[in-house]
Order: sequence, then C-alpha cells, then structure tokens
Amino acid sequence: VQLQASGGGLVQAGGSLRLSCAASGRTFSRSAMGWFRQAPGKEREFVAHIHWTDDSTMYADAVKGRFTISRDNARSTMPLQMNSLKPEDTAVYYCAAGPAYTSLVVPTDQDEYRYWGQGTLVTVSS
Repeated sequence: VQLQASGGGLVQAGGSLRLSCAASGRTFSRSAMGWFRQAPGKEREFVAHIHWTDDSTMYADAVKGRFTISRDNARSTMPLQMNSLKPEDTAVYYCAAGPAYTSLVVPTDQDEYRYWGQGTLVTVSS
C-alpha cells in the first residue's frame, strides 16, 4: 500500500482546509486508516482514526468537533476536513494505514500503523 497526502497550505486562523490521502493497492477498504501530525520541535501525535468495518471514528481531544475524518472506498481516498483552524494546528500532517483485515488495538498509537504517506504541511497564521 502506498499513501500520498495532499491539500496542505497556508490558512488564517478560523479558516478551513481539506486534506486528502490517496491510497494505491487493493486493500484500502479493508484497512484501518488514520491521520497524525507533527508540529515543529514536537513528536508526532494522533489526530483521527477511521475503522474499516463500520467507519466508526475517533479523534484527539484537541481536534474533536472541528475535524472530520471520512473515507471513500470507491476512490481509495481518505479526506480530513479541518474547520475552525487554530495556529496550534500548524504541523506536517501524515496519513497512515494499518495492516489489512486488522482492527487496531490502540488506534492512537502510531506503531499500530504499517504504511505512511509523505506528509503535507498545514500552516495556520494568527
């Protein structure tokens, strides 16, 4: 599975951006997917997760109510809609996929994910 994240850019605080993760391979619809981010000088952190069996979702407290993760299995894409952006959302955003046919035990743990995209930079100005 190869992943490619896109859609990053510069936006003012309070604005919106829509990231997308495009996946190659035939197992996208059977893989748990997630978004992580890494701010300058900080460790990579969990943002959101979507399950592969029922599309159930999970969010970090910092983005809950502002970000929405979804998936389009027909197109093998995973959007992340980000609204009400704050300067502290500035980071490189990475999409990730778990092993096929596997429900992640701890979806917030980056070690549970097997495949990673290259990242897309989101900068939120104040």
